[in-house]
Amino acid sequence: MTAPHHSGPAAAASDSDDHDLLAALLDGMDAALCAFDADGTVTHWNREAERILGWSAEEAVGRRGLAGWAVREADAEEVTGRLLGVMKSPGRQVDEFALLTKDGGRVLVRVQSSAVPGADGRPAGVYCAFSEVHTQLDLERSVALSEALFGDASWGVVLVDADLRPALANAHAARALRSSRTALLGRPLGDLLDQGVEEVETALQHVLAAGAPPAPTELWVSVRGAGGGGNDRPERRCWRSGFVRLSSPLVEEPVPLGVAWLFLDVTKSRLAEQENARLRFRTSQLHRAGRAVAECEDPMEAAALYMDFALAGFADHALIDLLTDPRPAPDAPIRLVRAAVTPAGPPGQCPVAGGGLPVPYREGHPALQAVERCGSVRAASDRSRDWAAARKWPDGTQHALSTALRSRGRTLGALTFLRGPSRRPFDRADATYAEDIAGRVAASLDLADRGTARHPL
Repeated sequence: MTAPHHSGPAAAASDSDDHDLLAALLDGMDAALCAFDADGTVTHWNREAERILGWSAEEAVGRRGLAGWAVREADAEEVTGRLLGVMKSPGRQVDEFALLTKDGGRVLVRVQSSAVPGADGRPAGVYCAFSEVHTQLDLERSVALSEALFGDASWGVVLVDADLRPALANAHAARALRSSRTALLGRPLGDLLDQGVEEVETALQHVLAAGAPPAPTELWVSVRGAGGGGNDRPERRCWRSGFVRLSSPLVEEPVPLGVAWLFLDVTKSRLAEQENARLRFRTSQLHRAGRAVAECEDPMEAAALYMDFALAGFADHALIDLLTDPRPAPDAPIRLVRAAVTPAGPPGQCPVAGGGLPVPYREGHPALQAVERCGSVRAASDRSRDWAAARKWPDGTQHALSTALRSRGRTLGALTFLRGPSRRPFDRADATYAEDIAGRVAASLDLADRGTARHPL
């Protein structure tokens, strides 16, 4: 028993549906499309082709070749020969032609043509996809720009998706994040960054929601696993960052696909600027302190005044400990007496301490070491609760810097500056500044020790 053969109205309706579906597909494409049969007659013409050249499908379909209406007569033979010649060669062929528009203008297009095989496998026609050359060049420039950015560009470039995970990164960004271009893809930013990750994620979320900021911003971050010099603490970096929101051009309403994050490491210049600003401020403080001390009659008050000016922007507390004997015996233990100290409560002027009782410092105390070495000693908390109390310092002290008080070839005692947990540890530049302060304080203390109430001219 054989299956019934469908013919008549049902078959005609099926063919009509297939034709309508094909027409809808062709009209919905972004590229201009046309097709020719083996004799060069136009069989298909979509809306994008109509947009570029102005000829409608009703005007184009059924014409023999392009001569006289879409191509100049002088160019028709060459154009037709190259288009239909693709049936005799395998693969796709790319050409550039100057086509005519309906209003008489000329448009330079790039054409990709390929043979259409028939039921018997032999070429039955040609289909062509074409677009304006300048549109194609724009696309090629965009692709070239993307390739250049994601090559070995001097800026770091990271494409972050809507979930704030890297989707693509160039070589510069991979080096900055201490990873490879493939290893960092899809990972949360918290796996790559230690400090500053919240600021980066906030900036990315803002760009996704409201668009890119009007100007680049500087973000301080530290990369995980980037500690150096035997220090487990990651080094902080300043990245000058720009952001671009990426939206799909293929939808009616803009849908954010992610954010392009471009950054450049400017840590050296920013640290230099900070250091210059710090140096200018400290120089200004020393100048102001010198003018204020010039009005002091009491040398001990002048020493305390130097400490007050030095504390601004430098430390939370300061104290002066003096030797009971400026010329101790070589083997005698070092004994220090508290001479001045900042208030343990709210900030205020350094009062001059009295009593003359030695401070019970344990062996190895930074102040004792500074006196022994005639130099500066830095110390940092070991995170134990009694670290500050064991050294007779205010509660909450995390960092200390003690430096010897020297005048006229003698060691008079030690000047100590203290910082809390909200401040960074003391560095070598801080020690240099403390030694400068200590020299001025020691001169005032030496003057007080000599019993002179007036600075010599």
